[in-house]
Amino acid sequence: MTAKTPMSDRNIYRRLAAEAAPFRYAVLGIIVLQLLAIPISLLIPLPIKIIVDTVLGSQPLPGFIVAVIPDWMWHSDYWQTAVAIAVLILVSLLNHLRSMADWLLQAYTGERLVLSVRSKLFRHLQHLSLIYHDTRGTSDSVYRLQWDAMGIQYLVANGFIALVSSGLTVIGVIIVTTMIDWHLALVAGAVVPVLFVLTSTCRWLLRKRWFEVKEMESDAMQVAQETLSALRVVKAFGREEHEGKRFFDQSSKVVRGHLDVASIESGFDLLVGMTIALGTAAVLVIGVGLVQNNTITIGSLLLVMAYITQLFGPLETISKKITEVQQSIAGAARVFDVLDEKADVAERSDALTLQRARGDIVFENVGFSYDGQQKILDGITVKVPAAAKVGILGHTGAGKSTLISLLFRFYDPTTGRITLDGHDLRDYRISDVRAQYGIVLQEAVLFSDSIRQNIAYARPDAKEDDIVAAAKAANAHDFIMALPQGYDTTVGERGMRLSGGERQRISIARAFLKDAPILVLDEPTSAVDSATESIIISAMDRLMEGRTTFMIAHRLSTLRDCDMWLELDHGRLVNSGTVPPRGVRAETHEESLIAGAR
Repeated sequence: MTAKTPMSDRNIYRRLAAEAAPFRYAVLGIIVLQLLAIPISLLIPLPIKIIVDTVLGSQPLPGFIVAVIPDWMWHSDYWQTAVAIAVLILVSLLNHLRSMADWLLQAYTGERLVLSVRSKLFRHLQHLSLIYHDTRGTSDSVYRLQWDAMGIQYLVANGFIALVSSGLTVIGVIIVTTMIDWHLALVAGAVVPVLFVLTSTCRWLLRKRWFEVKEMESDAMQVAQETLSALRVVKAFGREEHEGKRFFDQSSKVVRGHLDVASIESGFDLLVGMTIALGTAAVLVIGVGLVQNNTITIGSLLLVMAYITQLFGPLETISKKITEVQQSIAGAARVFDVLDEKADVAERSDALTLQRARGDIVFENVGFSYDGQQKILDGITVKVPAAAKVGILGHTGAGKSTLISLLFRFYDPTTGRITLDGHDLRDYRISDVRAQYGIVLQEAVLFSDSIRQNIAYARPDAKEDDIVAAAKAANAHDFIMALPQGYDTTVGERGMRLSGGERQRISIARAFLKDAPILVLDEPTSAVDSATESIIISAMDRLMEGRTTFMIAHRLSTLRDCDMWLELDHGRLVNSGTVPPRGVRAETHEESLIAGAR
């Protein structure tokens, strides 16, 4: 894959806004709740002022409190103290209720948003070409799906909203502080440009490092996934220690990356803390001078210091949030990078629908290359009539599987075209093309579910009688019924609770149930013993009746009943026709069984 230009902040923010749009009312609710924190926070120091200036001093109660309490409370220290306590409790209650509602709404919005993003990303990943997945690897896609997508949740529900509310809090506190004494407000505001410079510098350092750390985490996940998925091979060769060291080495890179990030963040926190401490000290020194000159009261100074704390708190929050969100921004950019990937196999806007094909297939000078340079297929031209059984021969790497992949439109030909019933495959809807095929692979692909669900995978709405009939046709019913739970037996991850022959027969039953007009059999008996092969072959003979069939096999006996043969060599068609290649026609079934047993 070619390197991409890093996504700009503006583009990332625009994309985030688009993802959050369906949840705009919930986001608006979070913003309103956080904005309510501003007037509530401004009321928090008020009880202290009442106690110091009114109860202990001679200043009157604030005007808005006088307006709502009876006259007889104005001149009583007892009731003035009671008013201060009542204000303290009321403000605290309001603040906690607001905080609880904010937390619940953030949790709801964040979880719904990340579900939406993950679902969108998962659907897109399924539609991307096999070239993309072969290049990037499964673990990279899983990492972006599971972890990078969570960055969008944090940015929308926590990060940016907190930045907005903190910014508005700063504005509110500056206005109130200015109304008390503009000198103190000016001194407090002097730390803002210093924090801006510090934050801007740290932001770019962290963004770059977080991209690197996420790549390293994805690589570590790849090591774990590869090892655990091939655990039988690892154990068979006694390579547990080797794989353990490989995982440790890759994970150590992740640890070093996180330590680098932590060192940057801790250094930034130190600079921010010292800047705010110096600002607080300056305000305190000037404030003491103003009190000594009788410019402001001690209560007003305490009130200003409380407000300054509330000013510097949001400023510190803004600075730290900007650095904290860099990890999430890096994750969001990685998600958007995938969503921007274009499928190599595109569907035309005016694509034709296809219900059930006859099965006439023509390859017209078909060529294919993954990278545009090395040709995997070159100049393949052949006509396959409906219901014909086609045997495909060739050594490993000859292009057999690639030829089949083109039939499914996993890829499109680089040159030439493939027609189905007279129309280019690219003229049809992709889903309609793939609906025409039943497939049985060399290694049966089963899901960690019941046998019933695995057979019905191609037809989820299939009736029980149809599932059983398909299993019987595939010579699978008897062994299924011998299992303790019959068709409800769970096959385990990749079907590993069953033998290779049993997995293959379930795969054939699935193809029977789909009842597609075209059948692809890709080395269906290469992984089973000769006795099981004969059972599978008899099931495949029934499956192939009346269907256009493409069969890839190394055992020539499997191809003995084909109507025509295609022989590939280094991507070129070197032999084709209805006469079997040398060795196929002469070999008897008994001889092939002996060859298979060797």
